[in-house]
Amino acid sequence: MVPERLKTDLWVRAYLRRLELANIPAYITRRGQPDLGNVMVKCATLDGNARLWARQTNLMTGASGWQVLAEGPEPEVDASATKQRSFDPDLWLIEIEDRAGRTLLDEDGLKD
Repeated sequence: MVPERLKTDLWVRAYLRRLELANIPAYITRRGQPDLGNVMVKCATLDGNARLWARQTNLMTGASGWQVLAEGPEPEVDASATKQRSFDPDLWLIEIEDRAGRTLLDEDGLKD
């Protein structure tokens, strides 16, 4: 999930803007529920591989952060994303294309 105080569509727009400022191509491939939808980020490294990220919360500590759900050949990562969408129809999917695999998810304001 995105931070509790932000609506998902606002967070997504801000994230896409941050990526744009870093010259990292990204686009929304699946729009979810605008207020509370979960977000997944797929990063294709343009060599046939990709990585799929989702925000996970540790139920014991309450801490949350971005975790890799799948990585490897892009068709396998796409299949994982499709499976996740079947469980959560409110899910947003953002796709990034970056040879270096940059997502900016480890930067302040995005990692917590």
